Amino acid sequence: MSDSENACISEDLGGYVLVRVCGEVDLSWSQQVRDAILAALGNGGVGVELALVTYIDSSGIAALVEGFQTARGKGKRFGVIAASRAVLAVLQLARLDKVFPMFADVDAARAA
Repeated sequence: MSDSENACISEDLGGYVLVRVCGEVDLSWSQQVRDAILAALGNGGVGVELALVTYIDSSGIAALVEGFQTARGKGKRFGVIAASRAVLAVLQLARLDKVFPMFADVDAARAA
C-alpha cells in the first residue's frame, strides 16, 4: 500500500481483524471504511490501523465512532492502532483519543 492512494484492507488474525486504512478518509469513501469495520466485527475484535491516513474528516470519524459503539454493544474489542499525526490531531481535537482505546501497534492491541 502506498500512502497516496485510498485503500482499506482487512486481515483476519484469528479472532481479531486488523483493518488497515490508507489515504484520505473523506465523504467520498468513508462508507467503504465503515463497511469494512462493521464487517470485521462479525469475525471478532477489530483494530483499525491508521498509520498511512493523511486526512480524515467528520465522516471518517463517524465511521470509527460507529465501529466503536457497535463493538461495545456486541462485547467485542475495538482499538485504533498507530494513528498518523493527521488523524491523532483530529481525535485529540474531538477528545476521542480519550474514548477510543489507542495502541502503538497491532501486538499491543491484541494483548489488551
